[in-house]
Amino acid sequence: MVRAFVPLAALGLAACAPYADTVATQAATGGVAGTLFVANKFGNTLSQIDLASGKELRSVPACDNPHELAVSPDGQNVALACYGGTRIAVFRSDNLARRVKSIDLGANARPHGIVWHANGDIYATAEGRKSVFWIRDPLGKAETFEYATQKEGSHMLAVSPSGNHAWTTDLGSKTVTLVDLKTRRAPRSVEVGIEPEGIALTPDGKTLWVSARGSDKAFALDPMTLEIRREVGVGAFPLRLAIRPQGDVAVTSDLADTSLTVIDLARGEAVRTIAVDDRANAERRQQVTILWSPDGERVYVAETGTDTVAEVDYRTGEVLRRIAVGEGGDGMAITPHPAAATGRTKEDGGQ
Repeated sequence: MVRAFVPLAALGLAACAPYADTVATQAATGGVAGTLFVANKFGNTLSQIDLASGKELRSVPACDNPHELAVSPDGQNVALACYGGTRIAVFRSDNLARRVKSIDLGANARPHGIVWHANGDIYATAEGRKSVFWIRDPLGKAETFEYATQKEGSHMLAVSPSGNHAWTTDLGSKTVTLVDLKTRRAPRSVEVGIEPEGIALTPDGKTLWVSARGSDKAFALDPMTLEIRREVGVGAFPLRLAIRPQGDVAVTSDLADTSLTVIDLARGEAVRTIAVDDRANAERRQQVTILWSPDGERVYVAETGTDTVAEVDYRTGEVLRRIAVGEGGDGMAITPHPAAATGRTKEDGGQ
């Protein structure tokens, strides 16, 4: 089914989450540790959530329309792509009290997809400039190197383990683009479905998976030739695709179904559907970003329309709880370390 390219902000976001949706009405789930960070794109804030209790510890002003975010390899910092502006904003992850860096990518950058690589560098798409940025030594000199994709809507990205290559999904051009970060050879692009958006590289680096929200499909590609090896039917409007840390399955975030489709990567088949809510609530929920817990046992699902994040048990498919976040929660990241608990204050963004 063909759909028009419509930004999510124009899809009729619903009212605030009802009281029953908030974590205050649900018992905290045992056995969870760590800290969840959420970029709240309508509130222009960054939330810090204690996963053990499900409570928001802090909310701080972030930047204009933050979408995606990433945590540094040592867990000490969190970086936000400021989609409404030109910057990458970096905060200390322990208490968010100090913005440690603001990296300007130039006029009309509109950064969106972001990866904080194991090599310590940051990679980000700059949708407004039709490019990808490599930010070397982001906490120090923050040297920036720009690579043109020459495609409309270069939105999300994946980066190879070596840091030599990056891939973007280009919503407007209906393409996936391979960018060579070291030799600067011309980028290579192929059409992949309608409005490809979700993207992830398997842990072994041998397969690139892409979800095309206008096609209701996921595609397996050869990372270097971009040959499409397999097409898999998934749920309706699959905005994101995330691979389990174990590398055995991927899930797509199917906005129009409020569900997750589980794909067995070895078989290349959809094997299971997890209902996050009733399909009738799809417009109200506005299910967007998905994130695996580090142990691969839970999936966190951002519900932008109700200002909640659903915590889903992967094995049972049960929604364990809904965690209240800021206005328009979207991008997410997890650190395994719990943050120091504190009350919210005016200084750190509280009311």
